[in-house]
Amino acid sequence: MDEAVGSWELARRWADALDGVVAPTLNRTQIEEMLAAVCIGLIDAVRGGEDPDIARRAARMLVAVNYRDPAAVSRSVRILAAELVEVAADGPDDPALPRIRDRAIGLAADFAAGFTAALRGASLEEQEQTLAAVLDAAQEADTRRALSEARFEAVFDGALVGIGTVDMTGRVVNCNATMAQMLGQTPETMPGRTVADILGPQNLTFAFEQLQLMVAGESESFRTETEHLHTDGRVTAIDLSMSAVRGTDGGIEFLIGVAVDVTERKQLADQLWHDANHDALTGLPNRPHLFNRLAHARSPIGICYLDLDGFKEINDLWGHAIGDRVLTVVADRMREVARPVDAFAARIGGDEFLVLVENCSGETPLARLADELLAALIEPLEVDGHMLAVGASIGTAYFAELPSEVDELVHAADAAMYRKKNDTRRDPAR
Repeated sequence: MDEAVGSWELARRWADALDGVVAPTLNRTQIEEMLAAVCIGLIDAVRGGEDPDIARRAARMLVAVNYRDPAAVSRSVRILAAELVEVAADGPDDPALPRIRDRAIGLAADFAAGFTAALRGASLEEQEQTLAAVLDAAQEADTRRALSEARFEAVFDGALVGIGTVDMTGRVVNCNATMAQMLGQTPETMPGRTVADILGPQNLTFAFEQLQLMVAGESESFRTETEHLHTDGRVTAIDLSMSAVRGTDGGIEFLIGVAVDVTERKQLADQLWHDANHDALTGLPNRPHLFNRLAHARSPIGICYLDLDGFKEINDLWGHAIGDRVLTVVADRMREVARPVDAFAARIGGDEFLVLVENCSGETPLARLADELLAALIEPLEVDGHMLAVGASIGTAYFAELPSEVDELVHAADAAMYRKKNDTRRDPAR
């Protein structure tokens, strides 16, 4: 498909997917024009272009025009992982199709990460603007007290972010309802109590240590993301900024904190990370996640490379739905075998899987793990009323030291697996 035509077609599909998730600042024509411009770069990237930041720029662009709903992320990821492949490939027989799919998955992961970062940036910018307004109002108290107090009260009570003040003894002076709610309190129960008493011993973490430094006059400000454990077991993620407010004599009069509840954003970020790094069918870590893990693995390293035997025949005879169920059962069995030895099982494509053992104690226990995997997988399995059997070929590779190229680990185990598969074909008794 012509690149220009393809970019407009992909932009229309993308705009259709985003329709209704939010109230964007642009109309439909402007949205399509915006998306078409970035789709040219995405199509080029998925075909092997050299623009590593294109997916993250697309994410930042959507956030900038008010696409901030989690649905915008999930729908966009589906567009990049599926529709982009269809538009960029020259039909289902395109020899470059596997590489296009791999690049599209990488772009979708980059988009998800970029969207989360852009969303965080927008939230922090709003937080900084609120903090600046509060500080401006508070610091005018001496010279224009009546007016500034009114302004401060309006900002304080009406803010959608949490605001609280603490004196130099570590006691709360006042707080708004939003701040109290984040901490599981009420605005009436917090003033006069120490911060340590309000938080409880379970929440005296890094943020409290930084507050103590400010109370002692050893620090002017800090900013951090912290978690607050409630008495009912809930955990709230809070982005907290604190600053010292000085009087006309230059001395610190009190400390002011601004907090934003980022629990939903953090959950979204965690979910996006999981989706980008795990196989959608089996839930196992995917190929990009595996290679990242390999790059930081603790040596000695042991690898079991596993390829299913007879899986194509199951797909041809019973259909892909049954084949998918077989893959999920295989993944479950691999988890059960890998869990006791703290091994890392991943699906790296099709019917190929890999198990990584860090701090591997030698080739003998690695071979034992391969035998246990094989024994678990060759057991007959029942899928939707059908009794099926699937075999497996497993190759192992042991490295006392992590090689300079992580591909060497996989290639060595892959080669061992194919040698074993070929030996079995020549001598079925083996």
